[in-house]
Amino acid sequence: MLNKQRHIYTKEQIRSYEGEAAKQCGIDLFTLMQRAGEAVYKQWQSFNAKLTLIIAGNGNNAGDAYIAARLIKDSGAEVKVCAIDPAKTLSGDAAKAKQLWLDTGGIVNEFAKSDLDCCDCVIDGLLGTGLNSPVRENYCEIITAINQSEKPVLSIDVPSGIDANTGEVLGAAIQATKTLTFIAIKQGLSTGTGKQHAGELILDELAIEDTFSQLASPCAHLINIDSFKRLGSRAVNSHKGNHGKLLCVGGNQGTAGAIRLSSEAALRAGAGMVKVYTHQSSIMPISIGRAELMVMSENLEQALEWASCVVLGPGLGQDEWAKKTFCTVMHYCQEHNTPLVLDADALNLLAENASAYTLAQCVLTPHPGEAARLISKNTSEIESNRFESVRLCAKRYNATCILKGAGSLIDNGKSTWVCENGNAALAVGGSGDVLTGIIGALLAQGLSIDEAARYGVTLHARAGEVAAEEQGQRGMLPSDLIQIVRSLIN
Repeated sequence: MLNKQRHIYTKEQIRSYEGEAAKQCGIDLFTLMQRAGEAVYKQWQSFNAKLTLIIAGNGNNAGDAYIAARLIKDSGAEVKVCAIDPAKTLSGDAAKAKQLWLDTGGIVNEFAKSDLDCCDCVIDGLLGTGLNSPVRENYCEIITAINQSEKPVLSIDVPSGIDANTGEVLGAAIQATKTLTFIAIKQGLSTGTGKQHAGELILDELAIEDTFSQLASPCAHLINIDSFKRLGSRAVNSHKGNHGKLLCVGGNQGTAGAIRLSSEAALRAGAGMVKVYTHQSSIMPISIGRAELMVMSENLEQALEWASCVVLGPGLGQDEWAKKTFCTVMHYCQEHNTPLVLDADALNLLAENASAYTLAQCVLTPHPGEAARLISKNTSEIESNRFESVRLCAKRYNATCILKGAGSLIDNGKSTWVCENGNAALAVGGSGDVLTGIIGALLAQGLSIDEAARYGVTLHARAGEVAAEEQGQRGMLPSDLIQIVRSLIN
């Protein structure tokens, strides 16, 4: 079902293969640096700055910055270059780029906070992809000053202070307006904190992309709503049974809303029939206003026999009713290889009973806190390396795991996908319940576990974007997503 996707690489892969790719394209690394500087200059033009402040470090990012500075100066705009250590002698191509700047009459200054008062934008060439330890104090002071100035920032390759592999903030990091990254997208810029600090992420492949992609194998794949082919048209003589029978299980006393959101989202995402097994006290709240749902609080085994796939967890709770319900569903799905989507308290109960079940045909949908419980880590450890965390979770449970958040990750233990769509409008209680229902509906309609997970995450994320475009991010209700998902899936 995947139509097209872009690739993600580690910083080590880019460092290992960029030189060979350039060589095979008939250019040297300094020419590559010149192309990078020219790309920075082109992006700088969108800021319409009269006075630009460039902050240069000591590595190749500084070389890119010096080339951009020369081009900005040649354009007639005013530019001031400050270095972390103006007197330091650089090496290699960065030294050559700095000398070209000096040869044009350029000056390298020592940074002062007052430099930020009169500039219109900042170009961040302070730290690059080589950073792998906490940022030193003198760098932290500059980074903090830039962030506090609230001036627009164009970061070169990565926002200074971000680990290019994990996206972790190494003590302090630039909050960029735009990040211009080169050759290929670094995995740490695609998810979590790294995605936040990158701002608008722009890729310039420096005209060596084809050769580079032949040398390096991607570590992950970017997907968005345009990555997927449309679902096929339904046959004229099809009936409700052709489009799947989904059982949604959850909704303990006082939490009926969660399973109602999942089940209604499943209907709107195209499931042929949806049954809800819930706590007896939740029957009426779920049924009111949605007559299409079949709601029950008895005969769970019979409902499981009816279902072609199952959603378990939204509003489930962790009391005795929840634990009994959880065990019944898990044992049945394990014995009959029934496709299963686990969310919310089902994930917490699974974490407590990890050795009791051998999962197959299963999608896990944890947020970072739930993922932490599933693989016995804390939430900060999960967020410090989301790629590693989602892979551990997928492997430990032999499942396809979705690690929710900015740049949601989908991992089946062998491959990783990163969703480009989505925004902060989705950061509201109940949003995950809608996602779970969408994935269940896609499974009911015959998509594979991986397809349902990837497409479900992307539909849900794109729906959040549409809702925010129409009425803003604040105040979006998860139920607002449901009609948008229907439009997108059609």
